[in-house]
Amino acid sequence: MNSPTPVSLALAQMNIPHREFRHVGPVRSLEQAATERGQQPEQIIRSILFRLSADTFVMVLMAGPQQIDWKALRQYLDEKRLTMASEEEVRRVTGYERGAVAPFGLPAPLRILADESIFTPEEVSLGSGVRGTTIILSSADLRRALGNVELVRLSKDST
Repeated sequence: MNSPTPVSLALAQMNIPHREFRHVGPVRSLEQAATERGQQPEQIIRSILFRLSADTFVMVLMAGPQQIDWKALRQYLDEKRLTMASEEEVRRVTGYERGAVAPFGLPAPLRILADESIFTPEEVSLGSGVRGTTIILSSADLRRALGNVELVRLSKDST
C-alpha cells in the first residue's frame, strides 16, 4: 500500500473529504489526465506559481484548459512585471515538482488567487504533491479547504 501524499495528509488534517487517484503511466496531456480520471479537462485545477520579485511569489489556481489573462493578473496584483517561477523556484517555494503542485501542504504561507471558474464543476482534481497521483474532491470541499483564497476572474475565456 502506498503512503498518503503530502496534500492528502494536509486535507485530512483539515477534515476535508477527498480521494487519491494514481495514474498507471506517465501523463502527457490535460486531456489524457482527465480521461483517466473520468473527468473533463475543466475539472482539473492547475496550480501555477508566479514570481513578483526576488523573493515574493503568488500561486494562481486555474481550470485546466483556461489561459491566464496576464494583463488582468498584473492589474489585480498592481505589478508591472511578473514571471512564471522556474522549476527550481517551484521546488523551493512549494516543496513540490511541477506537475504535482497544489495549494496545500506548503512549507510556508503563500498568497493564493483562484480563478472563479475552478468552482464551477461539482468535482475537481488537483496536484497531490507526488507526480502521477492526484487528489479528487468536491468543489465545495475545495472552497472550504482554501479558506481565505482570493477569488478573481483571471482567465481569458471564463465560461
